[in-house]
Amino acid sequence: MLQQIQITDSIYYVGVNDRIKDLFESLWTLPYGVSYNSYLIVDEKVALMDSVDLCYSERFLRQIDGILQGRPVDYLIVDHMEPDHSGSIGMLKRRYPNIRIVGNKKTFAMMSSYYSTIDDNLIEVSEGDTLSLGRHELTFVMAPMVHWPEVMFTYDKTDKVLFSADAFGTFGTLDGNVLDTKLDTKHYFEEMERYYSCIVGKYGKFVQKTLEKVKSMNLEIKAICPLHGPVWTDEAARAIAIYDKLSRYEAEKGAVVLYGSMYGNTAALADTIARGIGSKGIKHVVTYDVSRGNPSLIIRDVFKYRAVVVGSPTYSNGVFQPMANVLELLRVREIPDRLFSVFGSCSWAGQAVKKMTPFAEEMKWELVGEPLEQKGSPDDADLERAYALGMQIGDRLNELYR
Repeated sequence: MLQQIQITDSIYYVGVNDRIKDLFESLWTLPYGVSYNSYLIVDEKVALMDSVDLCYSERFLRQIDGILQGRPVDYLIVDHMEPDHSGSIGMLKRRYPNIRIVGNKKTFAMMSSYYSTIDDNLIEVSEGDTLSLGRHELTFVMAPMVHWPEVMFTYDKTDKVLFSADAFGTFGTLDGNVLDTKLDTKHYFEEMERYYSCIVGKYGKFVQKTLEKVKSMNLEIKAICPLHGPVWTDEAARAIAIYDKLSRYEAEKGAVVLYGSMYGNTAALADTIARGIGSKGIKHVVTYDVSRGNPSLIIRDVFKYRAVVVGSPTYSNGVFQPMANVLELLRVREIPDRLFSVFGSCSWAGQAVKKMTPFAEEMKWELVGEPLEQKGSPDDADLERAYALGMQIGDRLNELYR
């Protein structure tokens, strides 16, 4: 028999690793893969916490059978309906025809649209409702828009475990173990920031409401079991603190310089601006070529640092398309309270700088310095202006972080 992975004496990990998928949501790179987590509570009644992507259902079911040895699953708790977590519901229904599916009103509305054949043995729960498995008592906590409207958390009062849906999750497969105490977590916390920024980032106010609700309930939490990434025990407080910081859009002292460049002219301005920022003692200056930079890292760093500097050549009388794409990704996430500066280049008629500048007003960001645009190759005077713009940005950062 394969060794079973236990979170507590009666809670088992039955998730799977995906090292094949290269893009999460067909958008975000997965250099370290991703895990789809599921958990089994074995008591007088057996409850399964979410399922996994359909591609891994056979492996998933084999793990469950290995633990239960012929016992059925009595309840499937659906904390989140996204297909990477609900994809195996149909397989579970076929394997365990009497299984009862537990979710909230919004869960079942989504389930009917995704899986039209699943319409019986449903138990609808609301805020604060409980479900007894015998020794274990589960309480349901609604967490709408973290990051889908049907999301809920499930708290096991007996073992003091919070099943948190996608909240506190990370990219990256679970190699060697699933508990934070048995893993090198540095990599996972970095991937948590990237995961949050790309997947949850738009919904900061909803994350704050949920964090406040959980805090007000005075729950004793010994473990957090998310649907991606490690199970948090000793480092649960750190995971919560990261979500608290990111959902408040709290930024560190630093700058992200983004540029597109066809022939190196806008790139020269970008490097000069970055050095101007650094000349003011700003240690955290990150520069990306948007044609080649990883969008998920760009978004992560805009969440992380206070100043955002964008540069684009004029292309077809507008903004260089890779830069336009990045600005749209930032617009969607509605990140507040950043500094913003604009630069660019053109060959004959400049339009990119003119068209990017209103982004500051749209996002309600503070525009620092005069927008800078130059024609052709930058000469010494252009580079001096670029360096001066960088110094202005650095000065403003120093004012804000005295």
